[in-house]
Amino acid sequence: MTSDHPPVWYEALHVCRQTGARLGTVHTPHGSFPTPAFMPVGTQATVKGMSPEELLSMDAGVILANTYHLWMRPGPDIVRDAGGLHRFMNWPRTLLTDSGGFQVFSLSDLRRISEEGVGFKSHVDGSRHVLTPEKSIEVQNDLGADIIMAFDECTPWPAEPEYAQRSLERTTRWLERCIKAHQHPDRQALFGIIQGGTHAELRRQSAREITSFDLPGYALGGLSVGEPAHLMYEMLEETLPLLPADKPRYLMGVGTPDYLIEGALRGVDMFDCVLPTRIGRNGTVLTSQGRLIVRDAGCARDFRPLDETCDCYVCRNYSRAYIRHLIKAGEMFGLRLTSWHNLHFLLNLMRQIRQAIASDRLLDFRENFYGKFYLGRVQRQ
Repeated sequence: MTSDHPPVWYEALHVCRQTGARLGTVHTPHGSFPTPAFMPVGTQATVKGMSPEELLSMDAGVILANTYHLWMRPGPDIVRDAGGLHRFMNWPRTLLTDSGGFQVFSLSDLRRISEEGVGFKSHVDGSRHVLTPEKSIEVQNDLGADIIMAFDECTPWPAEPEYAQRSLERTTRWLERCIKAHQHPDRQALFGIIQGGTHAELRRQSAREITSFDLPGYALGGLSVGEPAHLMYEMLEETLPLLPADKPRYLMGVGTPDYLIEGALRGVDMFDCVLPTRIGRNGTVLTSQGRLIVRDAGCARDFRPLDETCDCYVCRNYSRAYIRHLIKAGEMFGLRLTSWHNLHFLLNLMRQIRQAIASDRLLDFRENFYGKFYLGRVQRQ
């Protein structure tokens, strides 16, 4: 990285001739990572059940941590005094923090929205707080991640056009306040978030408003919140062409294999989701042949690896029968192994997507992957 570049910047490497999907690199103060990229979620400054060393062994390039949860516990002052989030959690590579907005909006009965921000009760101790654009940025400045997110109003689905319009316009006003509050633009990149629900004209309006601010990157929020897949794809197709080609594009909260492939195909660079560890803790794993529920009785005497085509640590060393035994016995190691495999599966999927883009065969890869994983059941738009 040279002094001519901002702290976080996107380097374009190739565009797939089949699809227009992008291959690139995002450079940050804590290293670079290839895109399209999947970001494991470390809500509480840890990816559940995994050590940083294990994530490094999978070559995870970037982790997402949660502003709301770290604000509530242990507190941003403790993280700041520890030397920042990288040092606090012993993660040497890129970190991204979300704004906390999605979490406070998810509190429903415990929160109240106004132009100032969102008032809410803490899920930890019931104490009352107000999360404003300024507070979100203050907390994220203290946490010290490489990429921080603007505070936005996460529009639910379904939302009437009138509500979605008010919401996106408030998000734009809040972005202006976030920019003014940001204390460390020399070492932390602030990304703006595009809203607008599932209304094409409102998505376009939000994209125009948010990109009028010259920011290091842009995200699409308020998708993968319950709407049908075809609506999400339509919103991507309406919005992504309006975003600067020289900035990273982040689709928030997406992690199923079909969404990762379809998002990358349409030009998304960054994704995140709790899915791999969440379903892992429920005893379910992702394999090249689809989802496998390891806790089911059918795995009791199955001495094959979770996925016979997978070369991860788990599949090289442990059988379905053993992992099922651990889960049924209540041994935490079993759920660590399922989470480990799932994280490897999605990180490896992104490697395969990047390889397919580089060789101009992403559509071929999609057809081959869907034919095995979904047995042809996914409807693609």
